[in-house]
Amino acid sequence: MDRLEPAAISDRASWVLEARELLKLAVPLAATQIAQMVILSTDTAMLGHFSKDALASAALGNTIFFMAWLMGCGLPMAVSPVIAHIQGENGDGPERDHRGVRAVVRMGLWSVALFLPFFAALLFFTRDLLLFLGEDPRLAAGAGIYMSSLAWALPSALAFQVLRSFSTALSRAVPPLIVMALTVLVNALGDYALIFGHFGLPQMGLLGAGLSSACSNFFSFGAMLAFCLLAPKLRDYRILHRLLQPHWKSLAELLRLGVPMGITMVFEVAFFNGATLVMGAFGTAAIAAHQIAISIPSLTFMVPLGIGLAATVRVGMATGAGDPRGARRAGLTAIAMAMGFMCGTALLLLLYPRAIASLWLPNTPDNAPVLALAVTFLHVAAAFQLMDGVQVTAAMSLRGLKDARWPMWLAGASYWLAGAPMCVFLGFGLGMKGLGIWLGLAFGLLVAAILLSTRFLLLSRRQL
Repeated sequence: MDRLEPAAISDRASWVLEARELLKLAVPLAATQIAQMVILSTDTAMLGHFSKDALASAALGNTIFFMAWLMGCGLPMAVSPVIAHIQGENGDGPERDHRGVRAVVRMGLWSVALFLPFFAALLFFTRDLLLFLGEDPRLAAGAGIYMSSLAWALPSALAFQVLRSFSTALSRAVPPLIVMALTVLVNALGDYALIFGHFGLPQMGLLGAGLSSACSNFFSFGAMLAFCLLAPKLRDYRILHRLLQPHWKSLAELLRLGVPMGITMVFEVAFFNGATLVMGAFGTAAIAAHQIAISIPSLTFMVPLGIGLAATVRVGMATGAGDPRGARRAGLTAIAMAMGFMCGTALLLLLYPRAIASLWLPNTPDNAPVLALAVTFLHVAAAFQLMDGVQVTAAMSLRGLKDARWPMWLAGASYWLAGAPMCVFLGFGLGMKGLGIWLGLAFGLLVAAILLSTRFLLLSRRQL
């Protein structure tokens, strides 16, 4: 018995150490995600004060921009697990593979340039695309004006993601956080000046909002590049050295991982965006309540997403180091952390749904029908908090194992073969309307959580 105790203590210490390392990465990563949400909220709030039409036009334009960003973001996000594997193989000492890491970053930047024309084409035809989809011509025209300036930000937004992945994979998560915090200020000042015409600048409305967002993206990329070139732990990699020299092996690996990762994100976002569009069939109150209710889990989701991004690095480093037990421990620790946090948010949503919804809409008699629906939807959101935390950390842990194709198919099946039909069946077939749509969303997340966590458990055990 005495011989077993040191091993048990050592094993317990390994879990505690893993939790500590995960937290060191996850906290700044989650804060960075929240900062990005603050930027979107700032744009929405200022345009809402300018005019309702401007707000609606920008919302339509942002939908197109976000879809283009998602489709282009797979390869930049794949930079992180590939570098994490290289780090795990070579350690943190003098033998670190600077050349291999540099090649991955270089090909990540190449991927932005190579695929940018396909994604940018969507943005420059925003007005025509929205008209084709049957949107109000006036709002479509406004979205086109907004996108005429914002479209130029796409290269910077994707290139920033490459540099963020590079910094994160080297366990340097604070620089992206500092950059995003500064970007929040730059964006707020730009919106204030260009939308309303302050500081001696002309009032530009929608065009100014797009220009401010574009300048914010240019700033974030420039600031992140400065960190990568000047910060002591990052500059040694000289990421711009031989920038024009191809490294086909690294590009092929980024394609193998990044394409399914991008498709996976499109599957999930399209599922939730589709639910928003369908909600319009049940009236103004339903869609207003939906917008309030969906904003809250979108915010709480940023924390398990940050934990998941940290898990990608930790699992990748352990796998690259030939430590399958450490990789499994990192993934399970991340899933447990996300579950703990989401249980807390679920409890808040169950206990105080009306108070939380009232932060978005005043609690007045006129708003009572909307708030009542929002409270109902938030009860469902409380139920799927746990599932949402599990599915994202399991998916991100699988990325650390360089497993991207199976998660893509599992996510697609969960959302579009399970969740979407359930939304239609409950919402329209059983006449449950908005509640049915939300229960369908919860069902899709439940299936995704079960399938992706099972995949991680089986794959990580197979490698032991």
